[in-house]
Amino acid sequence: MKLKLSLFAALIAGVAIGGAQAQTKWDMPTPYAEGNLHTKNVKQFADDIKAATGGKLEFVVHSNASLIKHPDIKRAVQTGQVNIGELLISVLSNESPLYAFDSNPFLAANYGAAKKLWTVARPYIEKRLDAQGIKLLYSVPWPPQGIYTKKPLTSIADLKGTKFRTYSPNTSEFAKQIGAVPTTVQVPEVPQAFITGTVDAMITSGATGVDTQAWDYLKYYYDTEAFLPHNVVIVNKAAFAKLDPAVQKAVMDAAAKAEERGWTASAADNIGYMKTMASKGIIVEKPNAKLLSELNAIGKVMAQQWVSKTGPDAQAILNEFSR
Repeated sequence: MKLKLSLFAALIAGVAIGGAQAQTKWDMPTPYAEGNLHTKNVKQFADDIKAATGGKLEFVVHSNASLIKHPDIKRAVQTGQVNIGELLISVLSNESPLYAFDSNPFLAANYGAAKKLWTVARPYIEKRLDAQGIKLLYSVPWPPQGIYTKKPLTSIADLKGTKFRTYSPNTSEFAKQIGAVPTTVQVPEVPQAFITGTVDAMITSGATGVDTQAWDYLKYYYDTEAFLPHNVVIVNKAAFAKLDPAVQKAVMDAAAKAEERGWTASAADNIGYMKTMASKGIIVEKPNAKLLSELNAIGKVMAQQWVSKTGPDAQAILNEFSR
């Protein structure tokens, strides 16, 4: 009898182990806060995959850079430290200027133009990531970038010498072009950086303004619609290849839905962000004609710099985009 019970227990244990092996759980770092539009979209993406696969694949989302710091997420996915992650693609532009396709000011300054630019650039981005063992799942843009200041802004001269918060090589170049001092600060540290005087101004979206409660540390937001920087969700190619074909299809289907949902949410939330900031006391304005003209001139310079640094791929993207 004891022997039979032992065999039965072993059988049950084997079934349990087999069930555990059938489930795959991946940690998924993202740099942004829980309430951020990208984090909410990522969590819905994870829920969709769990439901579609019957729990065979599950993502554990770690928000606000709590698991891996933003600049390290791509490397972590590439090396298999984690199998999936989300990041701002332009943070990789020191590795290759190609990744700054979305960060040339006033090249694609609305959602329609940004969508066209992404459609053109995506095959070039996918090819480069694929060569590094990474599969691109989807991309969602931030709302258009505006300029935040403590004091009124009437021309580029008002920004000269300011300590300007940046988050990527291209935004650092933008700061240099306007005569400011580029100062890299990640999103979670933005409020403290302003409060302590580490930075005086920044260019970022309304989403970041609301996430960090910008009304606590500055006064003005200029809706310049400079560019729409893209977040991407990427997966380790080898890990993805080990998934069952049906699970792979579920991931790609959920990714397509997440991209469509994210673009819609970004556009809708952009209006809400500006309303929220205004209701909290931030003065929300469009740039005057002089400032807009100066910013457009900088944008043209930076686009040509991007082509010079990147080479034929950048020129091909611009050529196709301008058709």
